Amino acid sequence: MKKLTAILFLLSTIFASNVYSAIDTFEFDNAEQEQVFQDLTKILRCPKCQNQNISDSNAELAKDLRNKTYELVKQGKTQDEVVDYMVARFGNFVRYDPPITPATIFLWLGPVLFILFGFIVLFKQAQKKSRKEDELDSEEESRLQKILKQGDK
Repeated sequence: MKKLTAILFLLSTIFASNVYSAIDTFEFDNAEQEQVFQDLTKILRCPKCQNQNISDSNAELAKDLRNKTYELVKQGKTQDEVVDYMVARFGNFVRYDPPITPATIFLWLGPVLFILFGFIVLFKQAQKKSRKEDELDSEEESRLQKILKQGDK
């Protein structure tokens, strides 16, 4: 029984060690800086995770970006200046909402063009099918003529 208790205690301490992992704490000069930091960490994407912002990501790169964001905010940089800094180093991908530029125009128009293309294909297929149903081939034409002649008698 003592062995089982010791094993359970050992396992619980091993698995519970994640609870004690470090939590980032940042101290700001005022509430405005803290709000700017919170907003920035929510609008900047983690380049490694790609589907998480740097606030939610646990990747080392996201931690580095949070620290750099904190450093820039503490220096008095505005939100736009921090975003420009990150874009200069990581490209527009670091933003969840990239601006419309020649490089990103397909990202913005691609879904609309894809849906429009799909509707055009469906419309053309429906037109082709309705034309095909309206036209008679020579065999059907001869059968129709026979039926009409029999009906005239």
